[in-house]
Amino acid sequence: MNIAIFGLGYVGSVSAACLAAAGHRVIGVDLDPNKLALLRSGRAPVSEPGLDELLGRMIAEDRVSVTDDATAAVQASDLSLVCVATPSRPNGSLDTTYLERVMAQIGKALAGQSAYHVVAVRSTVLPGVVEGHLVPILQESSGRRVPEEVGVCVNPEFLREGSALADFEQPPFTIVGETHPKAGEVLLQAYAHLGAPVHRVRPDEASMVKYASNNYHAIKVAFANEIGAVCSQLGADGHTVMRIFCEDHDLNISPKYLRPGFGFGGSCLPKDLRALVYVAKDRDLHTPLLDSVIPSNDAHIKRVVDAILEKRKRKVALLGLSFKNGSDDLRESPFVRLAEALIGKGVPLRIFDPDVELTSVFGRNRAYIEDHLPHVAQLAAATIDEAIADAEIIVVGKKVVDGATLQAAAAGRTVIDLVGVPELAGALRPWASASASMVAASGA
Repeated sequence: MNIAIFGLGYVGSVSAACLAAAGHRVIGVDLDPNKLALLRSGRAPVSEPGLDELLGRMIAEDRVSVTDDATAAVQASDLSLVCVATPSRPNGSLDTTYLERVMAQIGKALAGQSAYHVVAVRSTVLPGVVEGHLVPILQESSGRRVPEEVGVCVNPEFLREGSALADFEQPPFTIVGETHPKAGEVLLQAYAHLGAPVHRVRPDEASMVKYASNNYHAIKVAFANEIGAVCSQLGADGHTVMRIFCEDHDLNISPKYLRPGFGFGGSCLPKDLRALVYVAKDRDLHTPLLDSVIPSNDAHIKRVVDAILEKRKRKVALLGLSFKNGSDDLRESPFVRLAEALIGKGVPLRIFDPDVELTSVFGRNRAYIEDHLPHVAQLAAATIDEAIADAEIIVVGKKVVDGATLQAAAAGRTVIDLVGVPELAGALRPWASASASMVAASGA
């Protein structure tokens, strides 16, 4: 089938490549000329393992094309997938500005058309947004009725940056929040090649599954970090405790995210937590656990900042800047926050992260880093040797090189290990017992 994809960030680019590889014809729509130029040259606009190769091949085979002409894309397609950002406003509420613009553009493109068209919202939205807010925009701008003449679905994605291609092809399930069964049938044609279970539900239920998932993932990270913090005060090793805890697959469910380390961040978990907390407060609903997750995450980041400052050593090398391995996403990265805090305290800092190529960071990603670390280019080191050359403290935020290299780099320096690298057994760790901390790397 012919599919238009609005928004060519992580979700849109991965969806375009994978759907084209499955045999569909994809037209990507984006207003960022830098993204369009990169894509036309056969390169992905985001850093994701395997995406450059797959997307480049699909573009070369003319299975993926890109444009800034929304009308042409919609009128040449049977299905429009909306993958634009839904960021947080300063008060934590959901900003649907980009969604509203895209729905109006799609509606204008459908005005006067007679063919049935389905619009599927992949962007993360709260229950009530699609039917209560976006559908009226679509109907008003198109002059056509939903669901009789235009189909609308909520189709949340569960892609993790760093493993997005595999996640697309092997999802835990496919969720179709349909306004009418006819719309759901059209949308499911796009995913006919997938073997995952299909759940056809109401739009609000589909929206809420995504929030339940992301909020739970954030809670898991915060829970593991709080357990690690308690362990450090009671003489226990947090990694040992949580490793055993995770062996119970019946009650404790899954080991994913349940490892003490550093805080969560990225473009999904923080904003989805804020959105759910905001809507709960707006309805006078008391959610003490959800309310506590971001403060818990903030407290964990502060613990690491304090641990660095307590060493009273001035020069720090930070290994890792994006929020996770295999991704160049800097939005709300805890490592950006760590760097920002250290700079604010006057700490000389160098940063090394091979996942981040600053010249290839665009859109909201670039805006975020320019706002929080405006001089990041001056802090960035091209190699680990350059980063640690004058460092008194090395903070291992991500495993950017192999363990043996990290071990060699640690010689004669204080090391704060936020990952749990086996070769750095003597490093300071936020989850380690007091006795283990006393055996910290030389110079502690």
